[in-house]
Amino acid sequence: MTSPDDSSHDSSAPREPDQGAAGQRGQGAADQGTEYADRVYRSVGGIAGGVLLLAIGAWLGIDAVIRGEGRTPWVALAGLLLAVPLVVAFTVRPAVYAGADRLRVRNPFRTITLPWASVEAVRAGYSSEVLAGGAKYQLWAIPVSLRQRKRATRRQARAATEDPFRRTSVQAAVDADDERRAQADRTIGELRSLAETNATREGAQGAPEVRWAFEVIAPAVAGAVLLAVVLAIT
Repeated sequence: MTSPDDSSHDSSAPREPDQGAAGQRGQGAADQGTEYADRVYRSVGGIAGGVLLLAIGAWLGIDAVIRGEGRTPWVALAGLLLAVPLVVAFTVRPAVYAGADRLRVRNPFRTITLPWASVEAVRAGYSSEVLAGGAKYQLWAIPVSLRQRKRATRRQARAATEDPFRRTSVQAAVDADDERRAQADRTIGELRSLAETNATREGAQGAPEVRWAFEVIAPAVAGAVLLAVVLAIT
């Protein structure tokens, strides 16, 4: 590429707008890539618990297969085939992907794709849920902790008594109140803000789509059938 200081050619000046346009196109492409990057929400505690359960199940199952006698190895294999997909479905699999155009909810047995324009409400009561297209979908990846919510309420009450005259700045107070909220409530607030901001986008129009997770359902059903057959035969 010709540097801006190179004046060996008389045509260098006319080429400056082209270089600027190319730079703008490159910058626009970079901004577009950043704009469409998904935010991912997952339950760290759920994943940790799932990995622990899988490790314990693998240890017990492999031990039963190697050292077991009679029908024990077959029961262990069928049990693993049934249990592993279920544990993965309820602990490791749940996730929420929030992009510029849509919200994708990955629950244990379904994946729900919701364009932002179809989202009617995002709320957290005893569980996190999103309302879209006249239906309600649970957000398994964003569990609600009543204990965290009670602690957050106590922190807010203590902060109110420490600063009764609101001597801090407005922005500082808003940031502090946001930090004192429970994790699930903060996440729901972010999703609600994304829904309100992106609902008018051209790519955010459409109806909800639901896809069953047969990659989880099929092995679990096969494991249940195999376990029933093994128990019936032996």
